[in-house]
Amino acid sequence: MAVRHQLVKRPPSKVWEVLEDGHRYADWVVGTHDSRPLDTTWPAVGSRIEYTVRVGPWQVAGNTVVRHLDKPNRLELEAFSGALGTARIAIEVRPWGDHTLVIVDEHPLQGPGGVLHNAAVDALIQVRHRSMLSRLAKLVEQGEGGPRKHGSAQRTAEA
Repeated sequence: MAVRHQLVKRPPSKVWEVLEDGHRYADWVVGTHDSRPLDTTWPAVGSRIEYTVRVGPWQVAGNTVVRHLDKPNRLELEAFSGALGTARIAIEVRPWGDHTLVIVDEHPLQGPGGVLHNAAVDALIQVRHRSMLSRLAKLVEQGEGGPRKHGSAQRTAEA
């Protein structure tokens, strides 16, 4: 099982500001080039975001659907990655003093990823999560003025 955690030096409400912005997923989810909500209700159960994964000259579109939402504690997603199948991604958000402990648990569900799931796959997911959670923490800790990645919609700060 690929479970990883990260201490974010901001309160849970600030973590949720990033999680609730479907345009920001490409800013912290490793492997995604851009992201956009397909539903105006993101992250309500059943709502979806679409993303693009680019590896060298190759580009693949995917989407993720919300399977469970228990704000302010938990967001569970199912990522659809075409021929690779699907994966379950659970994001737990825990108050930790003045900060937040974010715990991600991901594992393949269906398709070749689910069939071939083993300790080596979990090790690769762990490496990805280390970078992903570090990016999430940086975005949250930088606040609204942080950088946005390719294709991510920009929100303007209002004074």
